[in-house]
Amino acid sequence: MNEAVAATMLDLRQRALSGVGPLPDDHPGVVRPRVGVLLINLGTPSGTDYLSMRRYLNEFLSDSRVIELPRWIWLPLLRLVILSKRPQRSGEAYAAIWNEEKDESPLRTFTRSQAQKLQARLGAEGIGVEWGMRYGEPSIADSLERLDAQGCKRIVMMALYPQYSASTMATAYDKAFDKLKAMRWQPAIRTMPPYHDDAGYVRLLARSIERHLAGIEHRPDKVIMSFHGLPKDYLLRGDPYHCHCQKTARLVQEELGWDDDRLMVCFQSRFGKAEWLRPYLDQTLEALPSAGVRHVAVVSPGFSVDCVETLEEINMQGRESFLEAGGKSFTYIPCLNDEDAHIDLIEELARREMQGWL
Repeated sequence: MNEAVAATMLDLRQRALSGVGPLPDDHPGVVRPRVGVLLINLGTPSGTDYLSMRRYLNEFLSDSRVIELPRWIWLPLLRLVILSKRPQRSGEAYAAIWNEEKDESPLRTFTRSQAQKLQARLGAEGIGVEWGMRYGEPSIADSLERLDAQGCKRIVMMALYPQYSASTMATAYDKAFDKLKAMRWQPAIRTMPPYHDDAGYVRLLARSIERHLAGIEHRPDKVIMSFHGLPKDYLLRGDPYHCHCQKTARLVQEELGWDDDRLMVCFQSRFGKAEWLRPYLDQTLEALPSAGVRHVAVVSPGFSVDCVETLEEINMQGRESFLEAGGKSFTYIPCLNDEDAHIDLIEELARREMQGWL
C-alpha cells in the first residue's frame, strides 16, 4: 500500500469515526465511539461444589496482591494443603447463603442488578455499562471486550471498594491492565479512586443505619463497624486501608451525632497464623456480653453488596457466637446493595469520573 492510499484510508476512517462522510464499500465496520462504565467487585464461585470452590479459591489465593508471601513458600502450601480442605468448608458457607432461585451467590445477584440499574439511567446518553469480577465470572477481561464491542473507547473502571487496599482495588485494576496489554486498540481508561470519605457515601451509610435501627425492638448497646481484615504487616508496608476504615467510621459517627462509646471498629475474616488488624470481630462478639453489652448491631461499610463474609460469617456465625456468650439480641444491618439510593451514589461517582468525556 503506497503512502497516498494509506493516507486516504486513514482520512476516511477518521471522518467515519467523527460522523463525517461515507465509508468505502470494502471498509471494515466501524462503531461510533462511546463512553463505558465497568463496575468491578471481588468475585464469586460459580457453584458450591468442591471443584467450583477449588477453582475460585485457587485464583483468589494465588494472587500475589492478596498473599504477599514468597511464591516458593506459598504456592506449594496452597496447592498441596489448603486447597485439599478449604474448598469443602467454604462451599458449606456459600451453600448457607446461596441464591437458589438464580443458582448463584448474592454478590453476583446484587452486582448484576447494580449494573442493570445504572445502565437504565445512563443508556439514554449512549453510555455502556458492564460488570466484572476480579476472580470468577464474568471476568474483567470479558467485560472489557463487551464494552469494546459496543464501541466504548473511553472507559471508567469503578472498583466498588470504598476503602483502598492493594489486595482489593489495586489487584482489580491490575487485572484490567493485563487485558489492555493484549488489545490492539486500547481504550482510554480512568480508574475510580477510593471513596471512603465521600460525603454522599457517608450520609448514605448513616441514613441506612438510622433506618434499620428505627425498625428493631432493642436499642443496641453497641454498634460495630466490621471491615474485612488484612495482615498487620500490610499496614506497616504502607497500605492505607486501616486509615480509610477508621476515617469512614469517624465520619459516619459524626454524621449520626453519636457519642464516642456507642460505635466501635472491628476486623473480620482473618486467615492463617499471622497477626491481622485488630480488634478481631469474632473475639469481640464473644467478649462483649461479659462486659455488660447485651444488644449489638453490626454493619459492614467496606462491602458494597452483601456476600458470604456478611451473610454467613457475620449474620450467622457472629450472631451464634454472641448469643451463646450471653448476648440477648443481635441485628445485622444489610449492605447498601442495589437500593435506589446506592445507585444514586454510584451514578454520581461515575459522572464525576466521566467529566470532560460526555
